[in-house]
Parts: sequence; structure tokens; C-alpha cells
Amino acid sequence: MSLQKKLKLKKVAQFMALSCVAAVGVWWLKYATAPAYDGHVGMTKGAAFAPVRGEDVDFHIWYPALAGGRAISVGGNGVFFGTPAGRGAPHKAGAFPMVLISHGAGGNAGQFGWIASALAEAGFVVVLPNHPGTTSRNASAQAAVRVWERPADITAVIDHITSHAQDYPYIDTTRIAALGFSAGGYTAMALSGARVDPKALQEFCDHGDHGMSDCAFLARWGVDLHALDLTPAQQDLTDERVTTSVIIDPGIVETLTPASLAQIDVPMLLVNLGDEGTVPVGVDARGAAELIPNVQYQRLDDATHFSFLAQCKPKGAKILRDEGEADLLCDDAGGRGRGEIHAELKTLIVAYLEQQMGM
Repeated sequence: MSLQKKLKLKKVAQFMALSCVAAVGVWWLKYATAPAYDGHVGMTKGAAFAPVRGEDVDFHIWYPALAGGRAISVGGNGVFFGTPAGRGAPHKAGAFPMVLISHGAGGNAGQFGWIASALAEAGFVVVLPNHPGTTSRNASAQAAVRVWERPADITAVIDHITSHAQDYPYIDTTRIAALGFSAGGYTAMALSGARVDPKALQEFCDHGDHGMSDCAFLARWGVDLHALDLTPAQQDLTDERVTTSVIIDPGIVETLTPASLAQIDVPMLLVNLGDEGTVPVGVDARGAAELIPNVQYQRLDDATHFSFLAQCKPKGAKILRDEGEADLLCDDAGGRGRGEIHAELKTLIVAYLEQQMGM
């Protein structure tokens, strides 16, 4: 390598290092000057090594808190409203049940502050991992197909928290629930014992799009399911530490084997978003619910698949259109606003988990 090129690379490295320092400085100044937090929900972050990835999986933690720390907004951007929380807020005394939330493909932990905050207010610790390869700004069609990696992420996070109990004295690791939306719904079902039929997964895009955009996404990036080895999808990914689960519009539910569904022995709340006849086939869980022994099935009228995401800002839909987003992430059914839908979901989910956790 020439001396000139070495000097150029050195300057680039110095610029990147200075940029990182500047970014940290801006973040610290923003945090240090934020007003004091006077609410009851704390938020922090962590990371756990995931063997299936060979790297760390980062996660958010929401917890019951006392007033203190700094007031922050989590998950907000040009499209979605954020959720207020206290960064560094003191922990409320006690050890609380843990709920792990798995986001959908292309989503992220920040999109679910609205339900995480409600659960923390009700006395739960909520842990939201960002699944590598299917998270906002870290997503690919190839990674999305490796569905078996997502439940392994959750298991890795549970392993980390239970093996570092001294760092999480506020978590009662004998009471663990999973909550999942879309691809995260499949994830939570797999943790409870559901298993994928690899042949059904390979044929998933052969006969239409199931009312979702998944197959179009795979086709756009040249992914042929028939050319892939999907046999790892059939493995048993049950984590027996998860004692109950809440499933919202589960992805690839059609590929789950009837035998595995019939053998699920943990209590499960299974929710579809939409009026009768409007729930996309790709996430319609009514058939699965008929096979699971200890399940409560419910539809939420006047909602759509994306009603589970955070509330959109007034210009959110236009920003998404301008960016070429195919999914109508800001659209609900039209009869009521997303805030009202969220209020119903909060009541439903919190009440179910309180009952299952003996609270």
C-alpha cells in the first residue's frame, strides 16, 4: 500500500473516531440537560451473547420505578411517536415477573414502548430484544427466512439474565412470559412448543402472498425458498422457562405443524387484529387456536395488522410513502384511532398476564 493511501486511510479513521466522539458528546449533553423524571416507569438497555448469531443481541428493559433519573422519549422518530420513560430512574422495591417482547420483521424494540410502559406500570419487567437481521436498519431477506434464529435470541437473553442474577435483582425469573407480534408472534409460539413444517415453509410463496408483503419482499431480493435448506426450522425451540404467552397476528402460522400445536401445554392468549373476514390469511390464527389445548382466542374489531405498532405522527404516512414503504404502517381500519385500539390491547394483555402470573 502506498504512503499516500495509508495517509488517506488514517485521515478517514481519525474522522470516524472524531464523529463517534461527537455523537456520544451530543447524546450525553442531551441526557444531562433533560428534565428530571417524575413518573413510575424506568428504562435501560443491555446485551446478551446469542450463540446462534455468534454475536450480542441488544435489548431494552422497562421496569417499575420511582421518580428520579432523566425524562427521555423512547422509539420516537419522524414517523412514530415515542414513549416517555425515566433513564436511570430508581427501581421500585421487589422482584417482578418478566415479559419478553419479540418485534416483527423489520421492526425494533422502540416500537413497543406503548405496551412495555403499560406493563411496567402494572408491575412487570419488560425485556425487548432487537433481532439481528430482522430489525430496522439491520434487515435482510436472507436473514428473515432463518426464522429459527429468533426464538434462540429470546432463549439467549433469558440465559443471560438468569446467569447474571446479581445484575437483575428486580426480576423474578421464576415467572416469565413471552409476547410477540407478527414474526414475533411466531417466535413466542415457538418458545411455547410450536414447530415449523419445512416443506410448508418452502412452499409458502407458491400460491399467493397470503395478504401480506413477505413474499414480495423475498422476491425483490431474489430469495427462492425452494433453493434453501429450511430443515433447521423444524427443530424444537421450546423454552420451558416461558410459562405463558400472548400472541398477536403470528407470522407463518400456516406452516406450524398441527401435532406441535396440539402438544402446547402452556396457557396462551391468541389475538387477531381485524374484523371478521379482514384478517390476512398469513396471520389468521383461528385454525391454530382450535388445536391448542389451553388457549384464549380473540379478535379485535376495527383494527389492522399494523395497529400494534406505535402511534404515527401526522406526517408519518407521507414520509413512509416518500420512502417507498410498501406496507401501510400508519393505517388502521378507520372507525377509531390507534390510541383507542392500544387502550383496548393494554387492558386485554395486562389483565391476562396478571391472571397467569398470580398478581
